[in-house]
Amino acid sequence: MAESVRYLKSAVVPGDFPQTALPEIAVAGRSNAGKSSFINAWTGSKIALVSQTPGKTRLLNFFNVANKYLMVDTPGYGFASRSGDEVRTWHKMIENYFLYRKNLKGLVLVMDVRREWSKDEELLKEFCLNQDIVVYLVLTKVDKISRNEQQKFLKEKQRDSGLAYVRLCSALKKIGIEEIEEEIFDLCLKEFVPKTLAQREKIDKKERGKK
Repeated sequence: MAESVRYLKSAVVPGDFPQTALPEIAVAGRSNAGKSSFINAWTGSKIALVSQTPGKTRLLNFFNVANKYLMVDTPGYGFASRSGDEVRTWHKMIENYFLYRKNLKGLVLVMDVRREWSKDEELLKEFCLNQDIVVYLVLTKVDKISRNEQQKFLKEKQRDSGLAYVRLCSALKKIGIEEIEEEIFDLCLKEFVPKTLAQREKIDKKERGKK
């Protein structure tokens, strides 16, 4: 992606979320799924923290992508060393975000291609689908396995997840990144992104007038 990306803010509760009419895409995944590397490859800039210690992200991090939409980096889940209080805080933060953020149009669920589909992914998928949020599954780290294994794991995840959109990618080798970005935009954002911000303001003004 050649478009500009800038950090807006980090937040935990809905009252602190950015006040904007732009649509949003959230990115979620296990703490060691390669989520930050995927986001950086997607945006073409090192906006997400990449650490050898999984689970460094603790807040919802909002990024503006070329004034077209927001990308939201969510904290990784399934990291065993977190305390019970931290896990409960994570669940509450994510639940509030998915329930009350009307701008949210899609979830990109990032998963290590070699891992099995688990209860964590299933619960997150079902929660989003119940809110009419599109779920798009990205299988990372495909550069670490053979092509035959890639196809094997792809079919397994398609079967186990039951999702319509499941794609392979490698942040390191830039495999599938552009195709994924384009497909997510067309699937989740295209109808909500006006050609200019002036059009967006005009639409908002018209909607306010109906109330």
